[in-house]
Amino acid sequence: MKLPMSWLSDYTDISGISPKEYADKLTMTGSKVEGVEYLGKEIDKVVVGKVLSCEMHPDSDHLHVCMVDVGEGEPLQIVCGAPNVAAGQKVPVALNGAQLPGGVKIKKGKLRGVLSNGMICSHEELGLEPSRLGYEPEYGILVLDENAEIGSDVKELFGLNENVVEFEITSNRPDCFSIIGLARETAVSFGKPFTVPEISFTEQGGDINELVSVEILDKDKCKRYNSRVVKNVKIGPSPKWMRERLEACGVRAINNIVDITNYVLLEYGQPMHAFDIRDIAGGKICIRRAEENEVIKTLDGQDRTLTADDLVISDAERAIAVAGVMGGFNSEIKPDTTTVVFESAMFDAASVRLTAQRVGLRTEASSRYEKGLDYNNTVPAIERACQLVEMLGCGEIVSGMIDAMGNVEGETVIAFRPEKINSFLGTDISADDMIKILESLEVKVDTETMTLVPPSFRPDLQAEADIAEEIARFYGYDVIPTSLLRGETTIGSKTPEQLTADKINQVLTSQGMYEIYTYTFQSPAILDKLGIPAGSPLRNYVRIGNPLGEDTSIMRTTMAGSMLETLSRNYNYRNKSAKLFELGKIYIPNAPGQLPDEPQKLMLGMYGGVDFYDIKGICEEIFTRLHIADVEFIPVNDDPVYHPGRTARIVAGNKEIGIIGEVHPAVLRAFEIGTKAYIGELDFDALFTAADHNVKFVPLTKFPAVTRDFSIVVDRKTPVAEIEKVMKKAGGKLLTSLELSDVYTGEQIPADKKSVMYKAEFKAPDRSLTGEEADNLHAKIVKLLGKELNAELR
Repeated sequence: MKLPMSWLSDYTDISGISPKEYADKLTMTGSKVEGVEYLGKEIDKVVVGKVLSCEMHPDSDHLHVCMVDVGEGEPLQIVCGAPNVAAGQKVPVALNGAQLPGGVKIKKGKLRGVLSNGMICSHEELGLEPSRLGYEPEYGILVLDENAEIGSDVKELFGLNENVVEFEITSNRPDCFSIIGLARETAVSFGKPFTVPEISFTEQGGDINELVSVEILDKDKCKRYNSRVVKNVKIGPSPKWMRERLEACGVRAINNIVDITNYVLLEYGQPMHAFDIRDIAGGKICIRRAEENEVIKTLDGQDRTLTADDLVISDAERAIAVAGVMGGFNSEIKPDTTTVVFESAMFDAASVRLTAQRVGLRTEASSRYEKGLDYNNTVPAIERACQLVEMLGCGEIVSGMIDAMGNVEGETVIAFRPEKINSFLGTDISADDMIKILESLEVKVDTETMTLVPPSFRPDLQAEADIAEEIARFYGYDVIPTSLLRGETTIGSKTPEQLTADKINQVLTSQGMYEIYTYTFQSPAILDKLGIPAGSPLRNYVRIGNPLGEDTSIMRTTMAGSMLETLSRNYNYRNKSAKLFELGKIYIPNAPGQLPDEPQKLMLGMYGGVDFYDIKGICEEIFTRLHIADVEFIPVNDDPVYHPGRTARIVAGNKEIGIIGEVHPAVLRAFEIGTKAYIGELDFDALFTAADHNVKFVPLTKFPAVTRDFSIVVDRKTPVAEIEKVMKKAGGKLLTSLELSDVYTGEQIPADKKSVMYKAEFKAPDRSLTGEEADNLHAKIVKLLGKELNAELR
């Protein structure tokens, strides 16, 4: 937002305040000043001159020798090559030693033997846009108005003595997107009076209701809509003072009616639009939702396709504007326009933003509407526009104003507790000083009920903390005393879930693995690369309503894709090995209108010098540290992501914890990984539930252990895990250790069998086991192995 200092002075006294001092003060009261621009700083020693005579150069067929009066003694002789120079003209003259935009220096010298004491300038050489002039200058030198004073500085003539302060306005302060809003901040910052001049104009008869009617069909998206009609309009250029102010704010002057709407936009922060009444069919204005796929050509000449969620302003036949974004091409102001309908409205902020994004338009109006405007500002803004029409003499205001109301929220009431504010800020500000600051900000203070009502133009004031911030920034951050930190806070601690996550992190990093973080949103195509079949629950995902692109358009339902993409990137960067893990979330959709479930998962991934047993061993180390007992690894052959026969589902206490295994070759090819890779996805909530969080110290028994060896023959397809499960079942609590020594297949064993050797350790906590007890346990284990697995002693 650009703020010309001269415009600011219309509302508060800033005399004697330098631009730097102003910028520093506003910065200290919380406004972000981007910088100060000194218009015309590149122009120096350029004055208004009058061409007294103009003769052809004796040695040139296109140069002229001019005598120019610049108001300083004798006329200057200047050689000029412009074809339009002539005696009697008033022109801009760069004197000897003058400076022009772009660092150009002017010095006197000879042109083809004739002395030239300066230069007569064109508008390009002065860096002037035609819009600042109010007309399109002819080719050659710039011919000034005959009333321009000889010898006066051209910067004064074209409003280039202006100082402009540029602000970055945060989205929570829509009131500061206006000259008046910034003037209010200025007045409070400097302790100066703030006054908005009274608006007055004369209505010229007639009745607006006979010309136009307004109906709001969507009262939630249109909070208020005001209209006024101006007749006998004379379209033409705006006066010099208005063009200069618009140009200083970075807005190009167009014509008086359009310039008035832009002027009010900058001054009041209220977007306005002007319709040619001839283009409003039936004289009826209707604020409604667009039809699905309704097309409107906007002022920029582009066709925009709308949806049923977009709001439009229509007449009796078609849409004539996209509400809050841009007017329609079919209702623009034309050179022969004679009757104008002014619009000043408040539209829902979220609706305007979504529409602007959908149609690919961001305008000065939409950028203000989407931050939330003041419904009480629409009337002053439209009346100011009428006042400007009368001031410029470009039309007559028809009697009456249409004021259609939608659904508006009530006032916000906030408790006023000075002691709480002082406690919050660490200050000792009196209640009277607080009230003085708040009332200068137009906050209503009720000292009987000790409540506050913020003005409607301050939607950011919602709670006591917001009020405390207002008091702090105008009381002065620099005068708030420094204080030591108080030790009155509670001691922070981690939740059991966080402590469990820390343990897992420690285990994995101690195993040489690196933690990664990946995006939780991804492309739907990643499910195809994983080979997930149609109809799989993993394809029931949450789609992002406003994605950055197709590659980030859904929320992930599995972390396998994220891990494999990371492994692929490392492999293609020529990293010989990678061992990675991530503790993150997946997203499972719920019923419409409900937020998705967000279960937490632990994802493992590795390649390079590793095999299935490496990832299995890492998981077992996790289970050991979390004290998870009775863990089983069950073979899996039907998961499309994993290699059949080299994958296991992990179960603890009859509850599934996760899955680990080698990645399917087809999936490896899809992710461009040219080596075997291993991944695992574990359910963190299941790990947390299965973990023993109340581990107690048990002293080592002082009684010795008894060992026995088992050499058994079983079916070759019997998993070792099944054998160990039966042996632990038979051995009970006295079986304290079971170690696999050997697995043998060969000539001495039938082809469909294998020999498995175990070393078992038996120990009792309260006595020494006898050899007979150990033999009985041995026999019991062998018997159960035979019964359940058809195993025999070798």
